[in-house]
Amino acid sequence: MNMKRTLGRLAIAMAAAGLMATAMAETTVAYITNGNTNEGWTLINGGAKKAGQKAGVKFIELAAEKGELSKQLAIVEDMITRKVNAIAIAPVDSAGIAPAINKALAAGIKVVAVDTGITGAKITSYVATDNIKAAMVQGKWAAEQIKDGDTVIYVTGDQGQSTGQERRKGFVDGLNAVRKNVKIVDVPTTWDQTMAQNGVETALRANPTAKVIACAWDGGALGAKAALMAAGKKAGEVKIAGFDGSPGGLDMMKQGWQSANAAQMLAKIGQVGVETAIAAAEGKPVEARIDTGSFLVLPSNVDQFAKDSGVGQFMKVK
Repeated sequence: MNMKRTLGRLAIAMAAAGLMATAMAETTVAYITNGNTNEGWTLINGGAKKAGQKAGVKFIELAAEKGELSKQLAIVEDMITRKVNAIAIAPVDSAGIAPAINKALAAGIKVVAVDTGITGAKITSYVATDNIKAAMVQGKWAAEQIKDGDTVIYVTGDQGQSTGQERRKGFVDGLNAVRKNVKIVDVPTTWDQTMAQNGVETALRANPTAKVIACAWDGGALGAKAALMAAGKKAGEVKIAGFDGSPGGLDMMKQGWQSANAAQMLAKIGQVGVETAIAAAEGKPVEARIDTGSFLVLPSNVDQFAKDSGVGQFMKVK
């Protein structure tokens, strides 16, 4: 009888321990970035890592080597095998990543797109700047700097990604809303600074009277600056509009090389992206689309923005 009671108590204790272990089980969240190493992504990834330090969360941070889709697909497959609770991902290719994402969703894994959207998959949430809205402000600013018949050079982002597509659309729509009779010369890139520099050099030779060079990201603006210097231009002679609000971009502004910047809240994108993935993994309701905000930075407010956004700590020019 005593043995039976002892065994019964042991069984109850083991069951209680099992329930406690289940209740205390860590939420596992994977953050898969796209392999970009520029300043903007350093801040985004830093924000993601900060959010991943939450108590009770196992945070796995991975990157697609060399920004290759095949590498990112393999990482997602591995996370499915490891049965993570949620994935926050900055896709290399908005459509190309969809098959793996659909597989993850089918396995019950919550998926949050960070900075760049995913097409062809009904993801849990998309956390990013409203790229069209921010780029429209950039386009309207550019329109105010020129006259009818003037030429604007536009350095694109990767047109295989929703981010690149949206920023170009927003810029063109904003420009045309104010000034329709403008020649837009595209410099296509895949978020590569060297491509931007080479492309702008070519565009300037063919369009020496261009008044503004607008860029889909600050790396492109740095490439544009190098192209202008190679052409013997001085700071401010051709106005550059950046996009990101990165340390390098704002340094350019302090030096007189950049006249405007459609700035994102970079660290906030990564932080909110991972926070949303954690919340979804824990069964909490999350919004399908979260806009992390943007701000038009000009020389008159660059110091205040650098301070408020936290970017100032990474800037070289104080």
